[in-house]
Amino acid sequence: MINDAMTGALNAQVNAELYSSYLYLGMSAWADAAGYKGVSGWMAKQAREELEHAMKIYEHIKRRGGVPVLADVKAEPAVYEGLLPLFEKVLAHERKVSGLIGGIAELALSEKDYATFEFIQWFVREQVEEEDSAGEIIQKLKLTGGSAAALVALDGLLGQR
Repeated sequence: MINDAMTGALNAQVNAELYSSYLYLGMSAWADAAGYKGVSGWMAKQAREELEHAMKIYEHIKRRGGVPVLADVKAEPAVYEGLLPLFEKVLAHERKVSGLIGGIAELALSEKDYATFEFIQWFVREQVEEEDSAGEIIQKLKLTGGSAAALVALDGLLGQR
């Protein structure tokens, strides 16, 4: 049985994952409108993955005897000054999520909730991948030097995700 503190932390993470999905969907819309169809597809896939993450946590809460409680998802303006600021926002966001996941791991250990600690390890590994992916894209964007041809090529590459 999961305790109230752990249930609360996991419910907060469900909300954070839903927010992430919403954020990436807004980024997808911005990229599409800006003509970056590949980036738009990359972001849409990211939005779907974040929704899947929320559902994994939601199901874990239920399996452990807790009650999932959904909260409002905050809307954020989806306006960016270009691809580099867009992906810098992605990296900053993923770092924030990594901190939240780390907090859940710490709480699980302090509460001796080893089932949740084991469960959350998948998310710890996933966050390493998420941060690495965003960092690589930022590096490539910086290498383009703003070249339109290079940005078109990178957009196409990201669309293959």
